[in-house]
Amino acid sequence: MTRRLLSVGLACCLLALLPAPASRADELPLRKAGLWEIKVVRVGSLLPQMTMQHCTDETTDKEMSTLFAPMSKEVCSRRDTRKTETGYVSDSVCSVGGLSLASHSDITGDFNSAFTVKSTSHAEYGSGGAPHDNVVTFEAKWLGDCKPDQKPGDVVMPGGFKINVKDAQKLKSLLPK
Repeated sequence: MTRRLLSVGLACCLLALLPAPASRADELPLRKAGLWEIKVVRVGSLLPQMTMQHCTDETTDKEMSTLFAPMSKEVCSRRDTRKTETGYVSDSVCSVGGLSLASHSDITGDFNSAFTVKSTSHAEYGSGGAPHDNVVTFEAKWLGDCKPDQKPGDVVMPGGFKINVKDAQKLKSLLPK
């Protein structure tokens, strides 16, 4: 059950971070090509901090937004991103597998060397589940070129587990209905 909730939560967080479909006013810039380290820090959570690496290029960043756009349209009733004086703000309301998630993200940084996403969310789990508020911070920094054994889209998780985001479409079937 914990793994399922973690999977759904991570999927929703990723959806919240991705550029929204054309209905939004502003677009997030593409990240600089290369290897990015992304540290996920959860405030007030029993889940540990997690650090992963993502090899990307311009094509992969663009593909990620178009790959997840149909899923985002299916599960999110609201997706707004707007430019601010200090970066961007994104608000979303999504529902998947009996989980309703409203999130607000403040995004700062330059997408060439480092950026931070601070996301606050309120989750409600259908019948019987208590509402839950969560704060997650994603701290991303550019490390340089991707490693020789990596290709754009590769994400290396803690423990060395590697998946390519281009294969994420295949994982859609794992999300609860």
